[in-house]
Amino acid sequence: MLQNLINLFFPQICEACRFPLKDNEKVVCLNCRHELPVTNFHIENDDAVKNIVYGRVKLENATALLHFSKKGLVQELLHNLKYRGHEQIGQFFGDWLGGELKTIENYNTIDVVIPVPLHKNKMRARGYNQVTKFGKAIAKALSADYNDDALVKVKPVKTQVFKDRITRFDDADTRFALYKAENLKEKHILLVDDIITTGATIETCVLLLQTIENVKISVATMAIAE
Repeated sequence: MLQNLINLFFPQICEACRFPLKDNEKVVCLNCRHELPVTNFHIENDDAVKNIVYGRVKLENATALLHFSKKGLVQELLHNLKYRGHEQIGQFFGDWLGGELKTIENYNTIDVVIPVPLHKNKMRARGYNQVTKFGKAIAKALSADYNDDALVKVKPVKTQVFKDRITRFDDADTRFALYKAENLKEKHILLVDDIITTGATIETCVLLLQTIENVKISVATMAIAE
């Protein structure tokens, strides 16, 4: 009764369409969830994410939960997550993808989940890394460790939206560093991020992680840009 009273005055809203959620709905209403453009890459053994970085880094497995298109539902969800502090969206995506990955043998060898990091200045300004809850939920589903200390961003950079892949990669070696990498020797690492576009950030992080002895790297993101 108390929860119903709270919902009456402070209704929970769908993060995609902004309509009130029903009692059995969380974060995203059922109508919007059915409209979300799932990739099924990990279910159908589709190498679309691997192909983005093909020939530049070696990945064991790679997937994205959703297709991203401008002005679509996925853009609205990621915008709410990244800029409006709605971290529950990351948890929602992580629970969803984690639940699927744990049924797939290739992902059950993951030892540790590592998020693509924010620089400390941006973390201080935003207050959170939008990938944290996504990564933690996947780690829990896979019974893996979660480590957000090993990979760090060491230099803030201007927005990358209008840079091509080559430019981004040329200055990327000044942006990330490893900390206590010896703890990751011989591990299967799942690197997670919100969206993969050109693959430059993922490529840079993977190249750095692959300097660790006998590691394997897989990748999972919330979305892939069309």
